[in-house]
Amino acid sequence: MTTIVKNVDKQVAYLTIQSPPANALSSQLIKDLSTFLGEIEEDDNVKVIIIHGEGRFFSAGADIKEFTSLQAHSDYENLAKSGQQVFQRLEDFRIPVIAAIHGAALGGGLELAMACHIRIVGENAKLGLPELNLGIIPGFAGTQRLPRYIGTSKAYEMILSGEPISGTDAAAFGLANRAVPDESVLEEAAQLAKTIAAKSKPTIHHVMKLVNYTRSDKFVAGMEAEAKAFGTIFGSEDATEGIQAFVEKRKPDFKDK
Repeated sequence: MTTIVKNVDKQVAYLTIQSPPANALSSQLIKDLSTFLGEIEEDDNVKVIIIHGEGRFFSAGADIKEFTSLQAHSDYENLAKSGQQVFQRLEDFRIPVIAAIHGAALGGGLELAMACHIRIVGENAKLGLPELNLGIIPGFAGTQRLPRYIGTSKAYEMILSGEPISGTDAAAFGLANRAVPDESVLEEAAQLAKTIAAKSKPTIHHVMKLVNYTRSDKFVAGMEAEAKAFGTIFGSEDATEGIQAFVEKRKPDFKDK
């Protein structure tokens, strides 16, 4: 069963991804995230949110096997749009959200982490957008958020190569706020959350709103274009081959079609 568990400790809400073995992001899990955001928004006690994963990973990607159950291009485009909407809601949230990343944040997992306001990462964690290895592309605004953090050149390299970077490199490139020993990720995130929670709530809410003004007006158009491309690419032969190869744990044989 894939789920998210909410726990509130004083003024910090913990959202724990529980989707073994890799904490893959299913459409239901993303809906659950949206539901919990609604609950937290109505809770006057919560000042900070921490999102983290149970087990070995933060999240190793979207639920690829779920993709195989979809049929039409529009199904894939709608899937991308629904994920984008929830992640955009997260980024626009008036309560700061910290991603505590251990193990791996790949594909949809990294896209979720990038929608959070602050990222604390384990030094040996792996962060990347490996979708092109499967003959597909990022669909939850990964092509739009990654360049904002690390610049266009490095974003091109990471997305086109599909190769992940370490938590240490993520911090050096600006993708993460800081890299800490792997076993200390949640503790460091909790300490930062307590520091923020000690501030006045109105000041927190105003800062969350004001910083968002720095975002380009083209961001929304970029997300829409990504969702449309996500739907289109799933109609290709290479996408079918790439996903099948992933399920069968073999190297894909792309035909460039």
